[in-house]
Amino acid sequence: MSVSLMDKYFGPLPREYCIYFYALSIACGIIFASSILSITYFMVNHFKKVDMMFIVNSSLILLNTFLAYLANRLLHTMCVKSI
Repeated sequence: MSVSLMDKYFGPLPREYCIYFYALSIACGIIFASSILSITYFMVNHFKKVDMMFIVNSSLILLNTFLAYLANRLLHTMCVKSI
């Protein structure tokens, strides 16, 4: 009885739950693309306000959003292939 209880609450989930990582991958991809567009738009329209700190912060934001997209895409692939 204890084993079935553990399997019920902590065992593997069905394949349909892989959609969670797929949705996160799409969301992070959209956020990454919108970050690129937003940063580019700001740099074009406010060229004189762009300094080294802005470039560093923008690069870190783009790196962070890209890694979030990549990690969720990888997790979705692992989820689909393992079940």
